[in-house]
Amino acid sequence: MLFHASIPARDPQHTANVLAELWGGFAAPFPSFPDSWMAVAGDDRGTIIEVYPHDRVITPGGGLEQSVSFGAASAEPSRYSAFHMAIATPKSPEEVIAIGEREGWRAVRCTRGQNFFDVIEFWIDNSTMLEFLTPEMQSQYLAFASPENFKAMAKAAATAA
Repeated sequence: MLFHASIPARDPQHTANVLAELWGGFAAPFPSFPDSWMAVAGDDRGTIIEVYPHDRVITPGGGLEQSVSFGAASAEPSRYSAFHMAIATPKSPEEVIAIGEREGWRAVRCTRGQNFFDVIEFWIDNSTMLEFLTPEMQSQYLAFASPENFKAMAKAAATAA
């Protein structure tokens, strides 16, 4: 179960507001990290996405009292990474894509796997990919994402290797 995550963005306040709009939640400053914002889902799990300035990094802390420290990146970070998240939205596919188009960010409906489920790839700053799942897509995902299906996929991968 995911409670919160963080992503980089060139304009954390603006990105947090867009994410909050997609959730039907709200955005607010994130006081733990300078110049950061959070998108708050407003759900019963306290789900948030922390949005940090793209030129900052999280590093291990040096003492027992603080396990994480925040600082400036030593060089311009890579535009892309292996990071992504799948996120539920109450919006329709057309609404999600329209928000992406309004922002000038890539937003496209895609099918994952062998027609396992659909997502909308939503590229924050055209560099950080979030997969938004509309109510219909959430049903597809939940029908697919069973422990049995994941075990079968692992077994097939092990057999192929």
